[in-house]
Amino acid sequence: MTAILGISCFYHDSAAALVRDGDIVAAVQEERFTRVKHDSGFPRHAVAWCLEHAGLAPADLDAVVFYEKPLLKFDRLLETYLAYAPRGFRSFLKAMPQWLRTKLFIPQTIARHLPGLCGPVLMTGHHEAHAASAFYPSPFAEAAVLTVDGVGEWSTAAWGVGRGRELSLRQELRFPHSLGLLYSAVTYFTGFRVNSGEYKVMGLAPYGEPRYLDLLLDHVVELRDDGSLWLDQDYFDYCAGLTMTSDRFAALMGGPPRRSEDPLTQREMDLAASVQRLTEMALLNMARYVHAQTGLRHLCLAGGVALNCVANGRLLREGPFTDLWIQPAAGDAGGALGAALRVWYARYADGRAPQRPDAQHGSYLGPAWDDDAAWAELAALGAVGERFADEAALCNAVADLLAAGKVVGHHHGRLEFGPRALGHRSILGDPRDPAMQRTMNLKIKFRESFRPFAPAVLAEEAGAWFELDRPSPYMLLVAPVRRERWRDDPAAARLAGVERVNAVRSEIPAVTHVDHSARIQTVDREGSPRFRRILEAFRERTGCPVLVNTSFNIRGEPIVNTPAEAYRCFMFTDMDALVVGDRLLLKERQPPLPGAEEYKRRFKPD
Repeated sequence: MTAILGISCFYHDSAAALVRDGDIVAAVQEERFTRVKHDSGFPRHAVAWCLEHAGLAPADLDAVVFYEKPLLKFDRLLETYLAYAPRGFRSFLKAMPQWLRTKLFIPQTIARHLPGLCGPVLMTGHHEAHAASAFYPSPFAEAAVLTVDGVGEWSTAAWGVGRGRELSLRQELRFPHSLGLLYSAVTYFTGFRVNSGEYKVMGLAPYGEPRYLDLLLDHVVELRDDGSLWLDQDYFDYCAGLTMTSDRFAALMGGPPRRSEDPLTQREMDLAASVQRLTEMALLNMARYVHAQTGLRHLCLAGGVALNCVANGRLLREGPFTDLWIQPAAGDAGGALGAALRVWYARYADGRAPQRPDAQHGSYLGPAWDDDAAWAELAALGAVGERFADEAALCNAVADLLAAGKVVGHHHGRLEFGPRALGHRSILGDPRDPAMQRTMNLKIKFRESFRPFAPAVLAEEAGAWFELDRPSPYMLLVAPVRRERWRDDPAAARLAGVERVNAVRSEIPAVTHVDHSARIQTVDREGSPRFRRILEAFRERTGCPVLVNTSFNIRGEPIVNTPAEAYRCFMFTDMDALVVGDRLLLKERQPPLPGAEEYKRRFKPD
């Protein structure tokens, strides 16, 4: 047996992943334990859980692999600070203490947290780890690989080729020219938090028009024929300062960045639309170039930009590749998995046999609770619930609640790895209810009303509701709702800006965005049997094979991990019911639980 532990940390979304004889045994983000969203600290809880789950001690590990090369990253930081000196001195002073205490001494840090470790501590390149996380779990024997993010060591994007167990990167785009940093700069400028709010920009984009696109292309960004891009650094401040954009960018956009507490204006909506369109153009450019260089039919994607599911949808529909596979934990968390897989296939594996539909195990790779242990946690909080010995009866009861317009939290099975809840730590609702999106945003998630929700749909019925001809199990593709499902709302013409969220756009308005698109999760018979049965029971009652599926958390909170966390979120929001394992809990039957305001204050808006 060969056991390899992968680790990513110190920037954002720290995680650990365990690969045993090539099989992905466990993977989880540190935030799920510490309850600090995007936690960047050493993933000691995640590491401990992975080892416990596999029944291993540190001495049993054949290798521990870190997801990037700190000395190379430090080289980039020093060169950048020197190039911009003395302007970057404040940023330099802020960064150096942590580098000199921990970031330069990864082997020592790992050894301290894993006493008894005998195997070596190895390192991969940042984009090498991304590429491995994309190719090795994919169902393809050979594929082109494209990784795009903010920045690793020097690389901001890279492409290569995977064949069998071999993976090689052939070309890279280098800092400071970065599609991911451009998107993050606009995230900052529109008043959202960098490395957290980029998905808000993507969700805001359909409310605007790309009126700033030509301005960006004329002054800020050059898209080149080889798929690369160039950014005029006079418009940015991330190389030397403590902000993402410069005064020159603000002058180009007609005013200073939006403060997070200020109302959204048409400028932010149009700027979001513009950077989203530019991102789609850039990714299509990259994909066409990579296809021309490789001639391969399949493409694997990773890196934070690969979470832009709108761009992924366009890449699938308009790009040159016949099929895509996208790592569900495409950001830095997935780097832990990629690092472990890279070393397995480079050092230990004799070959590689691709699996169908993939080797990611549905991305259900985190902790689970048996029914008795889960109920012990809930009983300690005074919970009252009904136990179902028959799972079909439980799914029918849940479907009855959903069909009656109730909102149900669902905690069952292994926790999802990556940023998406895929039915195991989900909040579910009726997509046919025109008020459901607003209710779930404002009364349950406590977040902006414009934010769209995703549909989960029975896989075999996806094509009847959405313009999608293939599985999308990881909620990483956006496609239009089918035209025959659209509905005309006479009130829509009177709505403007984010108020357009209130228009009834289709038969399933709660999951239909203002541009008639949806971020789709297809649910098959193998991936999540319980979730599948709930969808089937809902279809039997309503004729609709679709449910609203959003992550089980409030704004600023990581997705819930434990049954107790699920219960508190249920009790302190307007959810109507909760399923934990084999029990169903109704809100009106629960005794009061103190601490609601403290709970809501604990998690900062993201």
